[in-house]
Amino acid sequence: MIRPTSCHSSASSSRYYSAPVDGTIPLAKQKYVPSSGTYPKGFLVSGTHVGVKPTNKSTPDLAFLASETPCAAAAVFTKNKFQAAPVTVSREMLKRRNNTGVRSIIINSGCANAVTGKGGLEDAEKMGAAADGCFEPPTDGKGGGSIVMSTGVIGQRLPIQKILSKVPLAYDGLGTSHDHWLSTARAICTTDTFPKLISRTFTLPSSPSIEYRMAGMTKGAGMIHPNMATLLGMIATDAPVAPSLLPSLLTNAVNKSFNSISIDGDTSTNDTVAVLANGAAGGKEITFESSEDYASLQSTLSNFATDLAKLVVRDGEGATKFVTIRVTESPSEVGARKIASTIARSPLVKTALYGKDANWGRILCATGYSQISEPGMPINEATDVVPEKTSVSFIPSDGSPELKLLVNGEPESVDEVRAAEILEHEDLEILVRLGGGNEEATYWTCDYSHEYITINGDYRT
Repeated sequence: MIRPTSCHSSASSSRYYSAPVDGTIPLAKQKYVPSSGTYPKGFLVSGTHVGVKPTNKSTPDLAFLASETPCAAAAVFTKNKFQAAPVTVSREMLKRRNNTGVRSIIINSGCANAVTGKGGLEDAEKMGAAADGCFEPPTDGKGGGSIVMSTGVIGQRLPIQKILSKVPLAYDGLGTSHDHWLSTARAICTTDTFPKLISRTFTLPSSPSIEYRMAGMTKGAGMIHPNMATLLGMIATDAPVAPSLLPSLLTNAVNKSFNSISIDGDTSTNDTVAVLANGAAGGKEITFESSEDYASLQSTLSNFATDLAKLVVRDGEGATKFVTIRVTESPSEVGARKIASTIARSPLVKTALYGKDANWGRILCATGYSQISEPGMPINEATDVVPEKTSVSFIPSDGSPELKLLVNGEPESVDEVRAAEILEHEDLEILVRLGGGNEEATYWTCDYSHEYITINGDYRT
């Protein structure tokens, strides 16, 4: 247990529009919440009630993750030009510390601390300093080592004194149990209907007898579209990794996971996903990208991040469907990703899916305009899409044969009854074959429902 000198505060049918006050999780979502877990050694977590939003009377809204020892860390951040204060503060801290000596992550929900000017930066710095104050001061002269994140309404200042006053309580509440991890995952929720938490064990080629562990949580249900990480997330592992390798490991994992999901096409001001590695399980440190251990950990981290990202899509605001969009036989991976992304954020495709309407023309329309440049921009000469070679199918989730909608540019005689049966399922795959290459890309998205409008129309009220 971490015990430094002292911690000081110096520095279905019913939808909830914020994390459920009474902790109720919709019946359809309960299957995604783990009842147990296997968590990495040397990490402790807590979820504490602050009441960042005055309407929150009891739900945890301050998350704290701490390592018993200084550890390696890396993070990826939003590309939005309006970047929240915690993004700026955390990026500068990791750069200053060169991804080493990081002790904790502290996150508040209920207020994004975004577009809040110099005062917002000061508030983010104070949050980091309060977390740092819970540990022995670093002796390397590089300053504090806490990552700060915030999520919630944009354009409002944090009730910073209220948050700072609860950091000691969050520290005192640190623990290693499943309930601690679940409470922490709940503390970062906003319009989420369930806490998103997963954990798993793995081995590395150089240390086959050692059981390594990885755990992570994420939040997000709206304002989700990639250009880095489309939400907040933190991942911890007790595997030993050189700090210089963590950024590439995380970036590669995020590109295949959090950068491959879309709910509504909006990229947030606060997007941050961080990974911490403390090496507490022992074994040989991973120091080379060319090693078998690096490749093994990359695979583990990428698969882990993908599973976390899929939970975000499954909790899309008002969503009733989880949709996989796979674009294959493309001349380029970049082109395939562009097409998949365009289909994923098309309001017409998403509303048709909600209405259980096999309107494949909307899919083709989005496929076609994905190649068009914006007015006033240079003409895009990309030839990824050739109408005469393009095919579209629905792939049922029950393992039954695909339903072909378009084959080599020619429409099929669609069995509307069969299409309606497929669209009744919660899970669905849309397969687009371009017939022009060997590259492919996959995106995960959801449908648009009436409830999405209600949730976002009522978000601040």
